[in-house]
Amino acid sequence: MSKKNTGKKKAKNKSDSGNTLKGRLEITRSGMGFVIIEKQEQDVLVRPNDFNTAMHGDTVNVRVTKDAGRSGRMQGVITEVLERKQKVFMGKVEISRNFAFFISDGDKPMPDIYIPLNNLNGAENGARVVARILEWESGKKPVGEVVEVLESHAENDLAMKEIILQSGFSMTFSEDVIEETVRIPEILPAREVEKRRDCREILTFTIDPADAKDFDDALSIRKTKNGFEIGVHIADVSYYVEPGTELDKEAYHRGTSVYLPDRVNPMLPERISNELCSLRPLEDKFTFSAIFQLSSKGDVKDYWLGRTVINSNHRFTYEEVQEIIENEDGLYKDEILLLNSFAQRFRKQRFKKGAINFSSQEVRFKLDENRKPIGIMIKQSKDAHKLIEEFMLLANRTVAEHIFKIEVDKKKLPFPYRVHDQPDEEKLTPFAAFARKFGHSFDTKSPERIAESFNQLLQDVQGLPEQHVLEQLGIRTMAKAVYTTKNIGHYGLGFEHYCHFTSPIRRYPDVLVHRVLQEVLDGKFLFDKKMEEKCKHSSERERAAMEAERAGNKYKQVEYLMNFLGEEFDGVISGVSSFGFWAETVEHKCEGLVNISSLAEYDDFRHVEADYMLAGRRSGRTFRMGDKVRIRVVAANLEKRQLDYEWVITAALKEDAGDGAGRQRIARKSRKKK
Repeated sequence: MSKKNTGKKKAKNKSDSGNTLKGRLEITRSGMGFVIIEKQEQDVLVRPNDFNTAMHGDTVNVRVTKDAGRSGRMQGVITEVLERKQKVFMGKVEISRNFAFFISDGDKPMPDIYIPLNNLNGAENGARVVARILEWESGKKPVGEVVEVLESHAENDLAMKEIILQSGFSMTFSEDVIEETVRIPEILPAREVEKRRDCREILTFTIDPADAKDFDDALSIRKTKNGFEIGVHIADVSYYVEPGTELDKEAYHRGTSVYLPDRVNPMLPERISNELCSLRPLEDKFTFSAIFQLSSKGDVKDYWLGRTVINSNHRFTYEEVQEIIENEDGLYKDEILLLNSFAQRFRKQRFKKGAINFSSQEVRFKLDENRKPIGIMIKQSKDAHKLIEEFMLLANRTVAEHIFKIEVDKKKLPFPYRVHDQPDEEKLTPFAAFARKFGHSFDTKSPERIAESFNQLLQDVQGLPEQHVLEQLGIRTMAKAVYTTKNIGHYGLGFEHYCHFTSPIRRYPDVLVHRVLQEVLDGKFLFDKKMEEKCKHSSERERAAMEAERAGNKYKQVEYLMNFLGEEFDGVISGVSSFGFWAETVEHKCEGLVNISSLAEYDDFRHVEADYMLAGRRSGRTFRMGDKVRIRVVAANLEKRQLDYEWVITAALKEDAGDGAGRQRIARKSRKKK
């Protein structure tokens, strides 16, 4: 884990004048642009007149016109827009007698869009609409059309749509995509069925959330002479979504489905995701399967990969399966209990081999008929979730291992591996030092020792006051998992080879995996030269979806706590900075800021970065990450998706401190009078 050598990068910058570089444009609120170049420290400043139709978030080519020199800043001109981050926008239309203009709601500067009157789609003057850019010549106004007229009464609905659009996702599918989808026959062709392994007579079921409609994985189980045969069956999306079609282009552009608290923005039209590909019970479905031969103890003895046809016997929810596991009774209880025992065995083996056992909690909202939150639930991963997780991990790992072994003319196949790098040394060192202050040792001598230390720490802190802070800070030391053709393994899972094979309805990389796997099974190797580019795009779309999902959750949390202004809650400090600390309510996991200015009446607090805390100069009082606090909700800003809290000094704290804060306030007032 060596530190990056930045000297070469800086030297290279000085000779960049005249070069054309590829990067992402970021536009500030003032209108100035900066092109962020990957693996280069310095960005390129671009003035508004040199954007050449590029907008915030677009991937562009920029020609450097002025090197860094003494000013330390390169300048350039955008020569080409390679990929639009956002093609659809939310705003309002202004209509005159002969033409109309669309004015965006976004906080990033962009020109008004000219809308021909025949492209208004029924919109009236001043209406809130969604508009799409159709063409944009350099030096001219963009030309567009109204895609949808928005209802003005549902502000929370508009907010969710705006989050989707600003993240670069479309809310509707084009007519060409819908037309291709409609043409796909519902009945499975007999010729195709004959080509596949027939698993329809084997006991098969799905396990999904209660509100799920797209069932993209199923498990089958049957007894064999030497143990058991377990099938992991995945919806065969690649059969329906063929390369080069409009449907495929749109799925690639989106890259992933986006899951907001009150809706799903799907990667594929619902006819595919919820009907043709969804593994609904008692329906014949095409699947891509990983079928494992297990001993009676649960050891994997052999596997088979290929296309199949299945017929699911039953659709379970996670809650139903959890009840069967806990009570050891219910439909197919023997099979479910056996699968659960195998899953627990796989899980133990993973952690023994170096996987890191970070726990996770998911916030779910209870919504009324107007999609407003009336309750917040914290969903924890239970045995039913872990059962599915372990079999999906097994299938993903097996497919990646199978592909990795293939070489053609001593060349590895371009393949979208899912990789996770080792922890960043610069982040890990201060974390280890912080953990030692709580008495937890941390061995950073090797990646294996780091994983062992993490697991030991996570086990030791269970139920202790520092559990929350150390778990959160530990996660922050981790690298982000990405898609790439460069297989470096998955550190967090402890796998040398890993990919995403099990969710092609909602993730485009899984579709790519299915296609490459079929090439291997057919003995036809296409060597996709653009695979790494597709991996980078998929990683970027995944990050955008995660940001959208966080923004959606934050909006709903603010919308919920607006009903509790002035009320007090128990909280935990989740972050600290020079301008205050963030606290998360224990009951709802809603995070808000306690501004340092609101603490001034109690003491003069300073930020101690190494200890993740604020410390009072006079009283010695501290606010450290992980500390329990009492907070009051004082402001909820939906537009900014921001909560503001106040620290509440409890009676016990006052008594413990001898009401020192009160004495300080009296002393300050007396000094003012003098």
